[in-house]
Amino acid sequence: MNRFSLLSVILAAGGCVSPLVSSVTDAGPLADAGASDGGPSDAGASDAGTQASAGWVAEHHARATRDGVYVDPALTPAAARGLRLVAGFDARPRGHVYAQPLYVPGPGGAPVVVVATESNVVEARDAATGAVVWTRALGDPAPLSSLPCGNIDPLGVTGTPIADLAARTLYLDAMTWPAGAPHHLVFALSLDDGATRAGWPVDVAAAVPGFDAHVQNQRGALALLGGTLYVPFGGFYGDCGDYRGWVVGLSTSQPGAASAWKTSAHGGGAWAPGGVASDGASLFVATGNTFGATDWSGGEAIVHLAPGPVFSGAAADYFTPTNWRALDAADLDLGGSGPVLFEAPGATPSKLALALGKDGSAWLLDREDLGGVSSGLAHKQVSSRELIGAAAAYTAPSGTYVVFRGKGLGCPGAANNLVALRVIGSPPALDVAWCAPYDGLGSPMVTTPDGASGFVVWIAGAEGSGRLTGYDGETGASVYAGTDPLSGLRRFSTPIAAGGRVYVAGDGRVYAFAP
Repeated sequence: MNRFSLLSVILAAGGCVSPLVSSVTDAGPLADAGASDGGPSDAGASDAGTQASAGWVAEHHARATRDGVYVDPALTPAAARGLRLVAGFDARPRGHVYAQPLYVPGPGGAPVVVVATESNVVEARDAATGAVVWTRALGDPAPLSSLPCGNIDPLGVTGTPIADLAARTLYLDAMTWPAGAPHHLVFALSLDDGATRAGWPVDVAAAVPGFDAHVQNQRGALALLGGTLYVPFGGFYGDCGDYRGWVVGLSTSQPGAASAWKTSAHGGGAWAPGGVASDGASLFVATGNTFGATDWSGGEAIVHLAPGPVFSGAAADYFTPTNWRALDAADLDLGGSGPVLFEAPGATPSKLALALGKDGSAWLLDREDLGGVSSGLAHKQVSSRELIGAAAAYTAPSGTYVVFRGKGLGCPGAANNLVALRVIGSPPALDVAWCAPYDGLGSPMVTTPDGASGFVVWIAGAEGSGRLTGYDGETGASVYAGTDPLSGLRRFSTPIAAGGRVYVAGDGRVYAFAP
């Protein structure tokens, strides 16, 4: 049976002491497990498109589904061909930037670009000029020399924050280093001036029994659903210590009230940059390799969680490949790319998820019945190198596509570093639609002027050429071959599109492009 434990603790949060019931659910053996239940409350809900429909970018890849589609009437394919750096836009945030920037209404409703850095500095910049609107320092980040392993120095804010526009609140996790010890502090900041909301920040280790900030890292994007903030955690680069894959749920109305799910085996980190995805009713998260597990224990999986988070243990609520033990042994995480949720019109089933693995595999899944230990709906070897980073999904006139960075196999031409799969048939399968040349380690996103046509795939040359490039979403033909080298772009970084512009964030600089 699945193991559930209910613990009551008393914790200090925001300077007050309050009782807390925190449930921690381990992934364990699966026989006789029941189905997920429970639903979101009405307060603070963030569905798959409500905030993005207004043209704001309030979370990773624009929507809770993590499909990465930005609808902007100004960014037609013709306009995209004339994209140029915006003269006079000057935004220079302090610190290294791994998190995706956001585009949200600032004071008085004027748009601002919000950037959070590894120096634990959060800045709101005027979206037109780049001028500082407000800035907030969250405390000293953790120096790499103080951590048991890792590859980010210093370590502050890594996972992409999320904004609740109705509550005018920005949520994020910051690794801080007060008094010589690491703490994961989850902040709630006002979008108007960056001030910390009452009762925040929440110290995750104080709120969640068994959570050890010394060995847990926070890299994946945060999610909001039904008045609960969801924060994924994995380990540090190097897999040091007895870390787990965690999804921590924090009440937005009762700071400090927490519940959590974690893998029962050592490892299984939830570290993909896309973090927690949602279809507006429940949650999906990818986990990485575990260590020494003889029975499936939550790793190498796409896990479906009911709000809480709660994991049923039923086969319908998780997917792991039949060769998960071999993937574990070879450190070939399924969890390097978070799940992308989308629909394929005309297919049965049509509500789908795509998972990508470090072994170069793509797995197409029925998100209403993930299938447990299985081959999913469809499996295809699509890359000769590991797949890490966020993918994007879109339905164009010629079909439904998923695009990602990889070394494509079965490409129709010689270029193969950016790959687009097409969902075909019913039941749905995968086919390689096009591949394109690309130099870098970024993640793609997609623009369309109307949501139905004119799709352009964008990707920046993070740790490569440094250039922003754009491709026709149906053919892979070059639309925009950037000539401006951008410095300081970190791997997995993704551009955003809003207000007729494309924004790219790098170390100490945000770039803005417009036709």
